[in-house]
Amino acid sequence: MEMVDECCSTHLIDGDGVFNVSGLESFMKAVKLAECGLSYAVVSIMGPQSSGKSTLLNQLFRTNFREMDTFKGRSQTTKGIWMAKCVDVDPCTIVMDLEGTDGRERGEDDTAFEKQSALFALTVSDIVLINMWCHDIGREQAANKPLLKTVFQAMMRLFSPRKTTLLFVIRDKTKTPLENLEPVLREDIQKIWDSVPKPQAHKETQLSEFFNVQVVALSSYEEKEEQFKEQVASLRQQFFHSITPGGLAGDRRGVVPASGFSFSAQEIWKIIKENKDLDLPAHKVMVATVRCEEIANEKLSHFTANEDWLLLEEGVKSGPVPVFGKQLSLILERCLSEYDMEANYFEESVRTAKRQQLEAKLLHLVHPAYQSMLGHLRSRTLENFKEAYDKVLNKGEGFAVASRDCTQSFMSIFDEGVADAAIKQANWDSSKVREKLRRDIDAHVASVRAAKLSELNSLYEGQLKAALAEPVEALLDAAGSDTWPAIRVLLHRETESAISGFSSALSGFDIDQKTMDKMLESLADYARNVVELKAKEEAGRVLSHMKDRFATLFNRDSDSMPRVWTGKEDIRAITKTARSASLKLLSVMAAVRLDDHADNIENTLSLCLVGSGNSGVTDRSITSFDPLASSTWEEVPLTKTLISPVQCKSLWRQFNTDTEYSVTQAIAAQEANKRNNNWLPPPWAILAIVILGFNEFMTLLRNPLYLGVIFVAFLLGKALWVQLDISGEFRNGALPGLLSLSTKFLPTVMNILKRLAEEGHKATTSDPQRNPVLESNGIRNGTYSDSTSDASSNITSTESGAEYSSPPRQRQDESN
Repeated sequence: MEMVDECCSTHLIDGDGVFNVSGLESFMKAVKLAECGLSYAVVSIMGPQSSGKSTLLNQLFRTNFREMDTFKGRSQTTKGIWMAKCVDVDPCTIVMDLEGTDGRERGEDDTAFEKQSALFALTVSDIVLINMWCHDIGREQAANKPLLKTVFQAMMRLFSPRKTTLLFVIRDKTKTPLENLEPVLREDIQKIWDSVPKPQAHKETQLSEFFNVQVVALSSYEEKEEQFKEQVASLRQQFFHSITPGGLAGDRRGVVPASGFSFSAQEIWKIIKENKDLDLPAHKVMVATVRCEEIANEKLSHFTANEDWLLLEEGVKSGPVPVFGKQLSLILERCLSEYDMEANYFEESVRTAKRQQLEAKLLHLVHPAYQSMLGHLRSRTLENFKEAYDKVLNKGEGFAVASRDCTQSFMSIFDEGVADAAIKQANWDSSKVREKLRRDIDAHVASVRAAKLSELNSLYEGQLKAALAEPVEALLDAAGSDTWPAIRVLLHRETESAISGFSSALSGFDIDQKTMDKMLESLADYARNVVELKAKEEAGRVLSHMKDRFATLFNRDSDSMPRVWTGKEDIRAITKTARSASLKLLSVMAAVRLDDHADNIENTLSLCLVGSGNSGVTDRSITSFDPLASSTWEEVPLTKTLISPVQCKSLWRQFNTDTEYSVTQAIAAQEANKRNNNWLPPPWAILAIVILGFNEFMTLLRNPLYLGVIFVAFLLGKALWVQLDISGEFRNGALPGLLSLSTKFLPTVMNILKRLAEEGHKATTSDPQRNPVLESNGIRNGTYSDSTSDASSNITSTESGAEYSSPPRQRQDESN
């Protein structure tokens, strides 16, 4: 490529028909053709060899095409097709200098390149200059006729040719006025047009549909150079604003945008070389498709390397990015705007389709970032919701109100975040992410609701258990006829209280009536279960309760004082009363009676266990009917049975066995007490002793010393009686009493004598000067007997541990 001043030229196609692709690309960059859009024009020139085509172009457009050397004679100076940029012509104008026709270098038969170059010029050019000699006008054998035929024949190969301006330049004009030459030339042109074979579609097509024919005449460059230059300067002015309406190429059609010129020219020449017909509309679409695709790919590549996009993409990976949508929309808008700017002049349908494809690719590229943004928004909104929701609930606000308000508030916040992240170029649906967030929020609310309801339910269950367990245990422990009615009243009262409070608490949770009724029913069932479980627990210890009740009623009187078996008590009646009470307790604990249904358990037990007169053994045969020989009670469901009839019978048998010893002990104690209280002989014996011992009694009265000895013997005997606890020893039987007394008798006698000796020694040492008269009076007045009595009393109080001992007052009476 050569450069002179501002002119730039390149050899586009050489003489062998090889297209100079790299030269054209360099040429376009040098003249910045791609920036012109549609504001450019292409001019080409045809004509006979050595007709001054290159000279005309150099003079007209200030180019530097090679010109013929006049002194060397006519020869081929331009081979192939050359291209140059016109200097100082607006708009940007590209001119092509074609190889001359009818040159002797190619010969008469080698017209292929001539036809190919003519077709190429007609296809890519807006204006075609046809250089012809003035003297050829009107001549049948003129040199321009083959050229015109070639042009018109080439035009027939275009399915929908663009309307090209044919500017006939008449060279070396004679004195004949142009007004006379032009009609003759147009007539010649029409004849040639009519003679050219046409396809069926263009049989009636007029020349004006294909060409805009204009004529201009120039003087001889060699003979009238100054005049030639003036006429050329005048002609040059017509190329200024040539593509505007009214200009030389003002009505041109099918213009290829400048950025696609290189590709278009290459494809056109390729098709021409392959000798194929040219479909210019299809070619235009093809060029637009290729170029728009290249532009789109270029913009997509630029977008992927865009620093703003890379920073935005990296930022959204770690968290939400403020004004994400606005930033990304601006980046996309810049990319698409650049595409629109470069592809603006290509076929609209192709340009729009490729733009949509580019936009789809861009949106596909940024969609993961958008999804990440939505994911961050959802996660952050959910976390903030949980935190705010817990704070609101901790402040004591109603659950339903807090749930509704917080949900609406944070869904609105999410919607604002989605709107901020929205991309102007896309209409992506964020409803799935929103629905997932709503499901997550609802799930959290449901979990909190479940936890709160469980906590609330546990609270009221705990209250019910505390209010029912111990009172029910106490009522069952004191089992009586009114036990279960009292339990039912207690259960009803506490259940109603708990349900009332629970219902009020549930009203703040905004749950449906069916669920609320179910929860209240569950709480009521729990209360019943507490009572039933406590009843089952107590029923498991019924034997212990029965024995405790029997022991209480049997061993204590009506004032709850320990019972002393003096011999006056009716042990049989007491035993029957205690056992009846124990049987009553058994009947109460035999079944759960929370439904106020009457049963016959107590009567059955009384009839079978007490009314038979024999608690354990009967004379009934095995085959006879026994109401207790069953695992269920009549009119009592199995689920309400705590102790079956068979178990009751077994428990009663065990109970009788365990309490029989206490009854036997009581009877033995009563009999021993009776024996101890009946030590005096019968009255008849006393009368016989008085009558038969009258003489001995009189003897004692006559000798008082005997009375003193007897009295001392009595005191010693009384002391031994108390010290040895003879009545207590014989309470358990005669033989055990004798054995025990035999071991205790001698030590007790020795202890009494020792204490008497100590007392006598103390009296002598404490008052040796004491009046003997007072001492004798003291002895006579019973001082010794008092001290002996006191000693006996002390011995009794310290050593007596018998359960059924006599009270002190009784002992004093006996000693007196």
